Amino acid sequence: MLNAMIVDDEAPARSELRYLLEETGRVDGIVEAASAREAVERLMEGRPDVLFMDISMPKTTGMQLAEALHRLKNPPAVVFVTAYSEYALNAFEVDAVDYLMKPVETERLEKALDKVQARVKPQSATRTSVERIPVEKSGRKVLVPIDQIRYIEAKDDYSCIYTDTDRYLSTISLAQLENKLSPHGFFRVHRGYIVNLEYVEDVETVASGILQLGINGIEGKKISVSRRRVVQLKRALGI
Repeated sequence: MLNAMIVDDEAPARSELRYLLEETGRVDGIVEAASAREAVERLMEGRPDVLFMDISMPKTTGMQLAEALHRLKNPPAVVFVTAYSEYALNAFEVDAVDYLMKPVETERLEKALDKVQARVKPQSATRTSVERIPVEKSGRKVLVPIDQIRYIEAKDDYSCIYTDTDRYLSTISLAQLENKLSPHGFFRVHRGYIVNLEYVEDVETVASGILQLGINGIEGKKISVSRRRVVQLKRALGI
């Protein structure tokens, strides 16, 4: 699964592209930015595999951001998503993976994802894995191995990390944890929950049509799945 960032100053365009990416079942951990400046701030929290980026934006354009990213040692892949065809040549001068025209067609998006995966696959083998998460416990820092984490719940400005035996408080936001953990089999099932798919014990549809997950080692806990994430989750679980 790929981690992606959508950079576009128009909210409807971001929402539409997010929907299309989620429907492919090939992208997880999607974050959004409404400007190049916000994109840089997001990149400091965690680097995605690919940026799907508009070119025409106020102040700093998508092309200027791509030029800056191109100077990095291991930059994320860039796919431009724009209504203007005249920038295509410039796009490939900054090593963009692809150039999509709005409105984006699903088949064309799939081809762009093929190119992105071919680009990031060689890098993934050398990428350092996130094996432990720093948390707070009784006034001290504890490093929790990620393979012990059952699920994570958002609590105000904090995140609660649950293992089968304990609960830990983390100052890392759920969005940051999603970026770090999605390559390791974790899935954002709801705005307030991330689950370790390895520990999903059962999937149940309740009377209201909501999907709920039972977690191995956490007796009596049921986690609801956001309706727009059901299709992608079923693909991830192979059901």
